[in-house]
Amino acid sequence: MLIAAIDQGTTSTRCILFDQAGQARAMAQQEHQQIYPQPGWVEHDPLEIWARAQQVLAQALESANVRPAEVAAIGITNQRETTVIWERRTGRPIANAIVWQDTRTAGLCAELARIGGQDRYRQRTGLPLATYFSGPKIKWLLDNVPGARQRAQNGELLFGTIDTWLIWNATGQHVTDVTNASRTLLMNLETLDWDDEILAELGIPRVMLPRIASSSEVYGRTRDGIPVAGDMGDQQAALFGQACFTAGEAKNTYGTGCFLLMNTGPAPVHSRNGLLTTLGYKLGAAPPVYALEGSIAITGALVQWLRDNLGLIEKSADIEALARSVEDNGGIYFVPAFSGLYAPYWKDNARGVIIGLTRYVNKGHLARAALEATAYQTRDVLDAMNRDIALTSHGAPGLAALKSLKVDGGMVHNELLMQFQADILNVPVIRPKVSETTALGAAYAAGLAVGYWSDLEALRANWAVDKIWQPRMDAEARERLYRGWQKAVTRTFDWLD
Repeated sequence: MLIAAIDQGTTSTRCILFDQAGQARAMAQQEHQQIYPQPGWVEHDPLEIWARAQQVLAQALESANVRPAEVAAIGITNQRETTVIWERRTGRPIANAIVWQDTRTAGLCAELARIGGQDRYRQRTGLPLATYFSGPKIKWLLDNVPGARQRAQNGELLFGTIDTWLIWNATGQHVTDVTNASRTLLMNLETLDWDDEILAELGIPRVMLPRIASSSEVYGRTRDGIPVAGDMGDQQAALFGQACFTAGEAKNTYGTGCFLLMNTGPAPVHSRNGLLTTLGYKLGAAPPVYALEGSIAITGALVQWLRDNLGLIEKSADIEALARSVEDNGGIYFVPAFSGLYAPYWKDNARGVIIGLTRYVNKGHLARAALEATAYQTRDVLDAMNRDIALTSHGAPGLAALKSLKVDGGMVHNELLMQFQADILNVPVIRPKVSETTALGAAYAAGLAVGYWSDLEALRANWAVDKIWQPRMDAEARERLYRGWQKAVTRTFDWLD
């Protein structure tokens, strides 16, 4: 028996089959279309995503020569915050999905912030008012799709993040888990239920929202009878897949964006430094585990931009060789605020800059500055996290400034980036043997629900180190480079009126 994980990401959908040792036995992957109707707008076709999920599951089973009856359970992990509204009766979306990166709700968020500021809902939800989250996207769709609000009030429309959309299509159940619900700006962190006051203020009918469940339980079965039994937002799944089960353990995932999460234990830690308080996971009837998160919008997506928009490289993997063609960044910094800045700045009106340009600069310097941007943004988040921990650690056992960083995601195979990351953080950077930790976390959640794995210790035993990068840069160079980055970041602020 194997566990299937469907990892529905921002640019593609994958299915990975895992065995009991947490090793991948087969994988299939399909990209889906990125739709940009206007500057700042990002959409996906929900029907295409559902088709891709079915295709990759079938392809992975065929590749491993495994029948559906030999799959113990399916776990789902997903791009978070991306918002779908569809018809309850037909399953037809009323519009394209609004992707987490989309900034069309900036005016709406600014309007809401006039009362109570950007932190109007932070105490209840752990989140600032920002275009990132699902709640404002739902309101935008109800306000802008003709007839949608009335139909929603009548119970004719359903909302879901992508996990809910996939589970509903696979099983007929309208459900989400606490990790995804915690990213909507609509869930109360203490009650783990939808907050009626926020729903009323945003004009969102409760009847259209899914049931909030744990991250590890049987939600329903597919037509082939396979239990769908795990559901986690992608970054929480990576935290789980990295076996960060103890307060104070953290991971950073390098994908389209970059997401640093720390397990803070059974109580939420409210950030004073621009981070998000979120759910880490909840296993069945056990108490929830919370996390602090620093979310960065653009990291791997910057490499894709150099490839697709500028034609600087043919494939993403070429970025390392191009960056190695020069000794340093040539004095330039690349701040990729394409969708504004997320943690710890939260500035929707920032836009990207390349700064420090001279005639000396060539495409190698551009490539190197693009990679360094990922490491610098991670430093921004880690510094904020360490400040929060210093403020709260006296009341939260196990929390202390990070001594090392577990890493995963597609960019961790870029050795130049990983070494620079260790240098600019001044802590060791650790890559596990199984780098597909997002899918693995979803598999673990599903497997625990059906007894495929017995407990967290069995999962911890599967985790192993592949490589460690030790910091080599001297302190003066590190701080000089980082000061330049901080100066560059300020140049992106308030670009949009």
